[in-house]
Amino acid sequence: MNQKSILLTGGTGLIGGRLTQQLLDNGYTVSHLSRSLGTAPRVKTFLWDVHKGEIEEHCIDGVDMIIHLAGAGIADGRWTEERKKEMIDSRTRSIQLIYSLLKAKKHQVKSIISASAIGYYSDRGEELMAEDSPPFTDFMAKCCVEWEAAVDEGKQLGLRIAKFRTGVVLDKGGALAKMALPVKLFVGAPLGSGRQWIPWIHVQDVIGMYLFAIENNNFEGVYNMVAPNPVTNKQLTQAIAKQLHKPLWLPNIPAFLLKLLLGEMSTIVLGSTKVSAKKIEAAGYKFVYPEVSVALRAIYG
Repeated sequence: MNQKSILLTGGTGLIGGRLTQQLLDNGYTVSHLSRSLGTAPRVKTFLWDVHKGEIEEHCIDGVDMIIHLAGAGIADGRWTEERKKEMIDSRTRSIQLIYSLLKAKKHQVKSIISASAIGYYSDRGEELMAEDSPPFTDFMAKCCVEWEAAVDEGKQLGLRIAKFRTGVVLDKGGALAKMALPVKLFVGAPLGSGRQWIPWIHVQDVIGMYLFAIENNNFEGVYNMVAPNPVTNKQLTQAIAKQLHKPLWLPNIPAFLLKLLLGEMSTIVLGSTKVSAKKIEAAGYKFVYPEVSVALRAIYG
């Protein structure tokens, strides 16, 4: 059994919850940093308040590695200036608070593994994005650049840093549930032109990549967390409909309507981001679900 101790931020979210359970199953000791006390009997919860700069100092006692998943939901509300500030601060100030504690207190933390997002590349049309591609210039890219820069400050503490630019995670909940609901109600349709690329990944491969980073001490740097075979919005919508045995008969939902409803946030569904998975494959990770049809069959089957 593995005796390493891991501290997670964002440990109760879609990915954090699954990762916590898998780590426990693999013999790790797991604790969470959270705004409120947890209920899982095998997970100790330490409290923090990022806005107030407060953190329980004992949260790093005996911890070997920190997984940083915390951050305000990208699609949880309209992108007002206040909301955008919250989205950036919840990602950057949180890791900075952890680093302040690591500087102030003796510890044995050796590694930081952090989420990032494919929003780093944003809307790039048909261009294939690799990890060394430059970031875009819109808000999502700005958020990701600041997020990654804050995480990279840990290099000055001699920490191993690994970052994952996460794509659209396919699971029964989250983004897939929102995409599948109109299809289930017989009103599903591609969004905008439908030609925009969606860098998707099955949730099991998300967990697999985090475990890969945790278990390989030489694994560091930034990696795209996407499946090796991206699909367009139209292809994904059709694949969902096929798996659910539902027809698609409506015309595409116009881009102008989505922009009207969602404002700046419409870039999430209208932007085209074609992302390469070659670097993570070259590092030795083997995908469980490289094809979207197989991934959807596993989720709905």
